[in-house]
Amino acid sequence: MTLRFCARIVWIAARVMPRAAGKENADTSSNWDLVVAGSVSGVTTRFVIAPLDVVKIRLQLQSHARSDTTLPVYRGLVQTTATILREEGITGLWKGNIPAELLYLTYGAAQFYTYRTIHLSLTGLGINRSAQDFVAGGAAGAVAAFVTYPFDLLRTRFAAQGSGDLRIYTSLANAVRTIYAKEGVPGFFRGVTAGVGQVIPYMGLFFATYEPTRAFLTRHNEAGALSFSGYESAVAGGFASTVAKTGVFPLDLIRKRLQVQGPTREKYLQKDIAVYEGMRTIVQREGIRGLYRGLGVSLIKAAPNSAITMWSYEVVLRALKSARGDKR
Repeated sequence: MTLRFCARIVWIAARVMPRAAGKENADTSSNWDLVVAGSVSGVTTRFVIAPLDVVKIRLQLQSHARSDTTLPVYRGLVQTTATILREEGITGLWKGNIPAELLYLTYGAAQFYTYRTIHLSLTGLGINRSAQDFVAGGAAGAVAAFVTYPFDLLRTRFAAQGSGDLRIYTSLANAVRTIYAKEGVPGFFRGVTAGVGQVIPYMGLFFATYEPTRAFLTRHNEAGALSFSGYESAVAGGFASTVAKTGVFPLDLIRKRLQVQGPTREKYLQKDIAVYEGMRTIVQREGIRGLYRGLGVSLIKAAPNSAITMWSYEVVLRALKSARGDKR
């Protein structure tokens, strides 16, 4: 049911895109520009924030019942980072980097292409700008999340496994073969409901916050009231991401825990990963607080993550347009 629903979203978006691409608009960026700029921004962002991503995943996967009197293995950003460095070396902070780079590469391209084309299709329909931002952002997030979800799952599993002889998957190819052999195609989509359910409101809130914030900063910069040295996109992106991330964090945590379910659940570094069916299981075992494990690191990561993404996206887009002599 979930896969059919997600596939339907992709199909609708695909039908909308060709019509949107032909609309006249002040933005002269081609579809190829959007794909390249989105991909470059995704890869750049992933390289910078990879350690924070690994720390966040470790904290999210850690189950600590309210009745447990012992200290959890991972406790906050500094302690978790130090533990990983001590036990796994600096490369431990970049575990899952290959599938993560593929995730960010394809996600960035799909997200920006879908957002811009759907946004263009809504122009002229009498819908106010904020509603257009929310709808286009939510649809772009849903399409990108579904298309790239297997990479997201692989990223989580690599980040959760040990090093050396403790590895469950020895390579990306080995992981794909193993998951397919033991879990089938559905194995690559564990937790996809929470993934798509999270990204629709997240991306909707993100773009609905980002667009007016950037416009506000640009307007006041031009008037001389503020001075961000042309980095309005980075500031607006960081602020928008922080706002959106806080609202949907429980779904992100549930997605991560569902991704490591299956036959390998007891083989990861954190041996106490319980069998989860959803939000109710976590609340019963760990309380409401359990839904927000890793939120602090997530918010620390959110601002630079989106700031770098939006800044590099705009820079690459301008560079591509400039390279072909387009001054608009």
